[in-house]
Amino acid sequence: MSRPTLVAGIGNVFLGDDGFGVEAVRALSARPLPDGVEVVDFGVRGVHLAYQLLDGYDTLVLVDATARGGAPGTLYLIEADGAGPVAPGGAVLDGHHMSPDAVLALLGTLCAGTGSTPPRRTLVIGCEPASTEEGIGLSGPVAAAVPEAVRMLLELLREPARGDGDDLPRRELRSTP
Repeated sequence: MSRPTLVAGIGNVFLGDDGFGVEAVRALSARPLPDGVEVVDFGVRGVHLAYQLLDGYDTLVLVDATARGGAPGTLYLIEADGAGPVAPGGAVLDGHHMSPDAVLALLGTLCAGTGSTPPRRTLVIGCEPASTEEGIGLSGPVAAAVPEAVRMLLELLREPARGDGDDLPRRELRSTP
């Protein structure tokens, strides 16, 4: 039996467009999903995400606001490289301010200590924010990108399982609003 896929919405709904991941997984949760797909709104609980990943997932899809210099609402599909363990003193573990990189680094450390296996494949569906200032609600361009992000996620989740991951291209795809 293959290991399942985890789609993790991350972000802070009190910081405007930083809530993109949370809103996108809420919308995705309302859709029929393939077997073996688990969708969870982790919000700002990065430590919980790292520990959940110890349950063993083949694929992790992070959904988050991702500032990369594009126009607000631009969507990115990024194939992430694996993270290694955190060096002692190398990461400050603050459960409410853990970036996806910090979560993956913590996971590497946890896996090394428990013998668990990290996800074989990690993808990020990111959306270029317009504003991450204090405030509730997404900006117009980011809110308009949520349905397209759900479409991208559904397409990814319906892809047939691939080999051992060695044949996967490292890629960044953009979808402009």
